[in-house]
Amino acid sequence: MIDDTLRDAEHRMQSAVGALDRDLDTVRTGRARPALVEGLKIEYYGTPTPLNQMATINAPEPRLITILPWDKTQLGTIEKAIQKSDLGLTPTNDGNIIRLIIPQLNEDRRKDMVKVVHKKVEDARVAVRNVRRDCLDTLRKLQHDKEITDDDERGAQARLQKITDRHIAEVDKHGYAKEQELLEV
Repeated sequence: MIDDTLRDAEHRMQSAVGALDRDLDTVRTGRARPALVEGLKIEYYGTPTPLNQMATINAPEPRLITILPWDKTQLGTIEKAIQKSDLGLTPTNDGNIIRLIIPQLNEDRRKDMVKVVHKKVEDARVAVRNVRRDCLDTLRKLQHDKEITDDDERGAQARLQKITDRHIAEVDKHGYAKEQELLEV
């Protein structure tokens, strides 16, 4: 029973770390990455569709993203969606492919993006701690209902804290890596 609870907590904490990674992929750095535009929703025949489901997205150069739609009639729609997004990028359309040139970030914009990264990292830490709190509540309920002993509960709490510390360290490591990528000139 304790092992199931701890396994569930570890799985949920790992999911929080995965969600952080996906969030950090959307933060724009000075480097071109397809993840920057993959989740962008495009109106495709009345249905909002992620861009990666309607086009091939590549980063052939460090400062260039190319988008090759499978349906050429959607070039204009994709171009307009990119312009309306909060990416701050201007697409160029040559009739076959859309090119996004990633400009160098200035110092103020870098600092703003670092703040965004810090906020996302803190949100992930909170998510991990919330999982810990839920698991502690479950353990206390098991102990209160006499399904586990006091010693079992204390041991489980110690194991849970180690799992939590490991995941918080992983969140911090991912945040630090993204921050270093942002501050790199």
